[in-house]
Amino acid sequence: MLVEIWSDIACPWCYIGKRRFEKALAAFPHRDTVEVRWRSYQLDPSLPEHHDGTELDYLVSRKGMSPEQVRAMFDHVTQVAAEEGLAYDFDRVVVANSLPGHELLHLARAHGVGDAVKEALLSAHFEHGEDIGDRAVLVRVGTDAGLAAEDVERALDEHTHLDAVRADVADAQRLGIRGVPFFVLDGKYGVSGAQPTELFTQALEQVWRESEPLVMVGPTDPAEGADACGPDGCAV
Repeated sequence: MLVEIWSDIACPWCYIGKRRFEKALAAFPHRDTVEVRWRSYQLDPSLPEHHDGTELDYLVSRKGMSPEQVRAMFDHVTQVAAEEGLAYDFDRVVVANSLPGHELLHLARAHGVGDAVKEALLSAHFEHGEDIGDRAVLVRVGTDAGLAAEDVERALDEHTHLDAVRADVADAQRLGIRGVPFFVLDGKYGVSGAQPTELFTQALEQVWRESEPLVMVGPTDPAEGADACGPDGCAV
């Protein structure tokens, strides 16, 4: 089973959704047959590499909300995140364009460490106040996951995976994805948002049932005693 997850590093609900899905997957009896593939999505591709101002200031200007509304939203999301074991600190969040991080994620996926890098980037951004647009942070995240520093530097310098990031965004537009996180199971079922763990469990079980062949009980050939008809006639 293939589970593709469109998300942005700068999306607080994407980290919460990751945790909830992981809980469902950990309890899924057939989890070893599930491949999780992270796909890129940018909530605000117009951001500069580095933004002067706090996350609160950015959302006030970007969303047209009052500071009080944004602070209330921060408090709510922080509480929900804490219930999933995540320690959000919006006062320390550094506003930055997530594009280089997505390029790093594609490099990581090519080397089999995509999930580790995704986890590290989300934690760096929301829990530790690190700049996910900073080259030193990206290199450290990559090397901590087992990538060679020179490979990370080269990929970011040469934009080796930029086309792959753009392809992910184009696929999201083609599928009608307008927000993240968005989960696509076996290219057929979509789950939008950081849904409760129970819903992810139901989705995994449903896709598994539909993807598995029938389990036969008893003889399958008329010659073996089954009362049925086949290409050579009917059992009599």
